[in-house]
Amino acid sequence: MADPNEPDGAAEALSQSEVERLLSQVVEQEGGQPAHEGGEKDKKDSSQPYDFRHPLFLSPTELRRLRIRHEDFIRALGARLSIYLRMEFSLQMSKLQTITYQKFAEALPNPSHLSLFKVDPLRGVGILAIHPRLGLTIVDRLLGGPAHSITADHDFSEIEMALLDQAVQLILAEWCHHWASVQELLPVMLGHENNGQFLQTAPHDTIMLVLAMEAKVGDCLEQIQIALPCFTIEPLVRKLGHINGASSETAAVVSAVRWNRNFDEVPVPVTAIWDDLHLTARDLVNMKVGDVLPLDAKSTRQVKLRLADMPKFEGQLGTAGGKWAVAVTGIAKNSLSN
Repeated sequence: MADPNEPDGAAEALSQSEVERLLSQVVEQEGGQPAHEGGEKDKKDSSQPYDFRHPLFLSPTELRRLRIRHEDFIRALGARLSIYLRMEFSLQMSKLQTITYQKFAEALPNPSHLSLFKVDPLRGVGILAIHPRLGLTIVDRLLGGPAHSITADHDFSEIEMALLDQAVQLILAEWCHHWASVQELLPVMLGHENNGQFLQTAPHDTIMLVLAMEAKVGDCLEQIQIALPCFTIEPLVRKLGHINGASSETAAVVSAVRWNRNFDEVPVPVTAIWDDLHLTARDLVNMKVGDVLPLDAKSTRQVKLRLADMPKFEGQLGTAGGKWAVAVTGIAKNSLSN
């Protein structure tokens, strides 16, 4: 029986929905959110913001093609700089990515040696960034030094700037050379800067293709970066796609082998053999004129043709024009590697 001192309805049990509502009110008053109700909290934590102002410029296929071409460029550039400096100059790709101009400029170390350039006939201004310590190490080597323990504790002098410009022009010339099969390009130096915050070569929201390379010469290990607006390399990417597509179609078509007429009169010995009979050494010794060697009829369908003592074709024995002949039925399996 219910206690008469309790108010009316207090003895009634609360429903499940009322209990959950009360718990939710308590959690909200404490500044939290209920973790149940379909896992809404987990969904909010797993969501990620998307910036519609910065769309992806390159597809995965285009970025892969650019990566392969720049890997070849880096290998060739490392070899060319090693010859130029008469010292091992190792290069390795750190990253190849697209970011906004503002983020690229903010990420540049301060100070930096920034060379501004353009690539004729393409539009837009590119940036080649070299860490000052790496730049001074290159200059020290060009002046006959050991390229060892160089510190970037002073600004570049006019002589050092001129010497480093030679190395920069070599890098840009090599980059343009690797696009020669797509389009003839000519690098043109425009100027220098030592602080990324002062750069104003493109709007802040311009998408840039940035190639970062890790360079090592002597005991110096620093970065070289080449940044170009995506609208600058867009014609190259488009032409590269057309070239790769045409190459794929050409490779899919089997072209006829062109015969060299200088070989028309070269004599080639041709022999037909089949291995079906096995004899012992005693049988061979006792063999005399008039002996008959029985052969299996199937062996006539397993004739091997040899060209200059090399097995090339398989055939079947028969006759043609009153003479023994061999009809070619296929290519010998062991001749595919010859």
